[in-house]
Amino acid sequence: MLPHRDDAACPARGFYTYEAFLAAARAFPAFGATGSAAARKREVAAFLAHTSHETSGGPYYSWGYCYKEVKGAPSDDDHCVPSARWPCASNKTYHARGPMQISYNYNYGAAGEAIGADLLGDPDAVTADPVVAFRTALWLWMTPRAPAQPSCHAVATGRWAPTPADRAAGRRPAFGLTTSILTGGLQCAATSGRVAFYKRYCDVLGASYGPSLDCAGQAPFDGVIRSAAQY
Repeated sequence: MLPHRDDAACPARGFYTYEAFLAAARAFPAFGATGSAAARKREVAAFLAHTSHETSGGPYYSWGYCYKEVKGAPSDDDHCVPSARWPCASNKTYHARGPMQISYNYNYGAAGEAIGADLLGDPDAVTADPVVAFRTALWLWMTPRAPAQPSCHAVATGRWAPTPADRAAGRRPAFGLTTSILTGGLQCAATSGRVAFYKRYCDVLGASYGPSLDCAGQAPFDGVIRSAAQY
């Protein structure tokens, strides 16, 4: 499924293992286990599509999971915003790391609290421990970040029902909406890479694609952007 994951050209070679993925998934038992068999396959395909896109190391859609952190990290931007609840630690940066490229102190803090790790004090744990890395990605996937905003899990498994306001905004419970959620709508005009990864994984898993693969024309939810996908 990931033939180039351990390629010599991938800086993360040897890091993202199937065993680490399964260990992380055990902390989120609803992942890949909700709804019909087809819905479960599509959810796994959607998760792998987004994480592969975020960590891709090549031009083709089998090159996912090549990077542990955003290319060029660290940079002058520490991705720290003032927060009483999630204060930044001295000499730490909260740039994009892991399969879903978690970024900013408020996301590291909330994810760490959820998975039982001090990611504010030790954000490098995401690039040092593959189980922690996958847990941050799954936390981003499974967790809604605003009262009116569903999780990607709820969308991918058909557990989210759009309100009249959602329908008026063009939002549909399909793969395209997960892109809007993860990127705050900032990549809805350029989703071809994510869609191509998604189709590839659906084909591998024997799942139909479903409708609405992109989010063009959808109004984004109000809320916090959770990944580094906008970079």
